[in-house]
Amino acid sequence: MRNVSEKIAVLGLGYVGLPVAMAFSKVCDRVVGFDISHKRVDELKAGYDRTGEMTKADLDGSTLKLTCDADDLRGASFYIVTVPTPVNEAKRPDLGPLEHACDIIGNHISAGAVVVFESTVFPGATEEICGPRIARASGLVCGEDFFLGYSPERINPGDKEHSLSKVIKVVAGQDQETLERVACAYEAIAHAGVHRAPTIQVAEAAKVIENIQRDLNIALMNELALIFDRMNIKTRDVLEASRTKWNFLPFSPGLVGGHCIGVDPYYLTARAESVGYHPQVILSGRRINDHMATFVARKVVKLLAACGETGRQRRVGVLGLTFKEDVPDLRNSKVVDLVAELSEYGLDVLVHDPMASREEAMSHYGIELLGLDSLSGLDAVVLAVPHRSYLANPKLIAPLLKCGGLVVDIKSVLHSENLPKDARYWCL
Repeated sequence: MRNVSEKIAVLGLGYVGLPVAMAFSKVCDRVVGFDISHKRVDELKAGYDRTGEMTKADLDGSTLKLTCDADDLRGASFYIVTVPTPVNEAKRPDLGPLEHACDIIGNHISAGAVVVFESTVFPGATEEICGPRIARASGLVCGEDFFLGYSPERINPGDKEHSLSKVIKVVAGQDQETLERVACAYEAIAHAGVHRAPTIQVAEAAKVIENIQRDLNIALMNELALIFDRMNIKTRDVLEASRTKWNFLPFSPGLVGGHCIGVDPYYLTARAESVGYHPQVILSGRRINDHMATFVARKVVKLLAACGETGRQRRVGVLGLTFKEDVPDLRNSKVVDLVAELSEYGLDVLVHDPMASREEAMSHYGIELLGLDSLSGLDAVVLAVPHRSYLANPKLIAPLLKCGGLVVDIKSVLHSENLPKDARYWCL
């Protein structure tokens, strides 16, 4: 492992920024990790990473300088921006966090520095928005006094197999010299190697279509699930049969949330519309995936109504609230939409999640996370997120469910032998 001579500053210490900053701190003498959240920085200094990506031992043993003080960014030669790039309520790109990061850098950057963006953006954003923003704040000339690079993040939260060092890193620079400088730095932490993209826009586009491709494949599975449900055919059985063919892609239906897959298609859509093209397939896939929480909620209501019992409020337990299994990340979780839909139908919805923060669930979504001991005598149990801790207990659901209750298995992971014999079962 070789050392990097750059003085590195990472802006944003979330699921992407913290692993990047920690990796560089092992090969670089000076690495600063900056975040605007005092709470986040204080937790990390105390050895606690709420994302679960780093252990206390990792943090305690690191030379990474953690700070909320932007003055600590002065003197850096290599800035890395990993701030969120969400969409607003109208599904349009919200570049506010990115622009704020550019302003902070612009107020502290010195001549000769490189600024590399890892945040997912539409093609052109780095050079057309970020570069000029930094130039205005700094008074420096982009491409002469400071230089731009792009290296799209490929971190998959909770995935230890495809970690930062094990995945090829795409790198790009606004000129050949900057490209080599960016590649040289990332080669020290990306042991799988780097791929030099010919332009920054190519690298930006590559990142955004990685998630769009996945979004569309899941949308196809979800549409098939909608069709097969009307035919009373289990989608799981169909997919098991189809996967026996060597080139059948192993995608499954489900709720599509999170900060990437459910967001990135809107970034490319916005850029496409700005050049006069209105995407068809991309937005069609988004509509299907965004509709799935409503479909599942209505299915639960219909199945409960089919039992004929009336005159009281039904109690439904939802297991899992995070956007995917085995991570604490609640951002853009479609289970939140499912809970809201079920509540609108007048059901008493009780939610449990062993991974999620109770404080975050309440403050962000108004959802109270309960202990499993509060979930009993339920008319229905919805396994929304198959956390390992749930699947490790095959008899988890039986004590929660009343006689003849309903089990809804969104990811089709449960086995009938582990369910009460009188339970009704439905899977997506």
